[in-house]
Amino acid sequence: MTRIILMLTAIFVAISPAHARAESQYRILVVAIPNKYHYEYIPVARDSLEHLAKLHEFSMVWTNQPSAFEGDLKQYAAVMFLNTPGEELNDKQRAAFEDYMRGGGNVIVVHRALIMPKRDWPWYEKMVGRSFVTHPMLQTGVVTVEDSSFPASFALPARWIWSDEFYVTANPYAVPIHTVLGIDESSYDPTRIWPGQVARPMGRDHPIAWYHNWEKGRVFVTTLGHNVEMYRDPQYLSHLMGGIYWAATGLGQKK
Repeated sequence: MTRIILMLTAIFVAISPAHARAESQYRILVVAIPNKYHYEYIPVARDSLEHLAKLHEFSMVWTNQPSAFEGDLKQYAAVMFLNTPGEELNDKQRAAFEDYMRGGGNVIVVHRALIMPKRDWPWYEKMVGRSFVTHPMLQTGVVTVEDSSFPASFALPARWIWSDEFYVTANPYAVPIHTVLGIDESSYDPTRIWPGQVARPMGRDHPIAWYHNWEKGRVFVTTLGHNVEMYRDPQYLSHLMGGIYWAATGLGQKK
C-alpha cells in the first residue's frame, strides 16, 4: 500500500504544472494606468512582465486602479509605477503608500512615472530623487553604464545605442542618488525640441537610471521606456528586471 501511495504521489507531482509546485520568491504590484501619452505599451509590457515573473519565479499583480493602494500593500516586496505618476493617487492612497515605504516597502519608477506637477506631492518627488524639467524629442543616443556593479546594468554594454526620450531633470531637494546609467549628450541633440519650447543640455552629469534609499525602503528609477517596442527588447527587459530584482530583494550588487 505504501508503495502505491508513493507511486501515485510521484505521478501527481510529475503531471502538476510547474507553477503549482514552485513557490514564488516575492510578489510585486505593477500599477499601469493609461494616460494621454502612454497606453499602447500596456498589453505588450504586461505580457513581457508576466513572462519575466514566470522565468524568475516571482508573482505579479497587475492593476490599472489606484484603489489598489487602499488594500494591503505589505504583501508586496515592491510596487512598480509603470508610466503612471503619483498624481493618479488621491490623498488617502498617497498616505497609504507613504506608510508602506516607511514600513520598509520598495518601489520601481519607470519613465513617465517620475513626472509630477511641481509641489503637488513633494514627498513623491524626493522619493524619486529627481524632478522632471523637460525632454527633447525621441532620438537615438549612446547610453553609458556608470555603475557596472548594479543589477540593472549587467546585461548592457558599456556604451549602448538606444532610442528614447532622454529626460532632463533637476534636484531641487538635494537628494543624493547613485547613478546607474547616463547619456552621452554628444551622441544626440539635447536641444532638439518642439517649437515654443526650450531644452538645454545637462552636461556630463546626466543620469537616466539610478537608485537610492528612501524612508526605510529601496528606490530604483529608470527614465527609459517610452514606446511599445521597448517592452519587447531583451536588453531593456534585462535592465528592468535588474531593477525589480534589486528593489524587491536588496540583492545582486557586486561588492
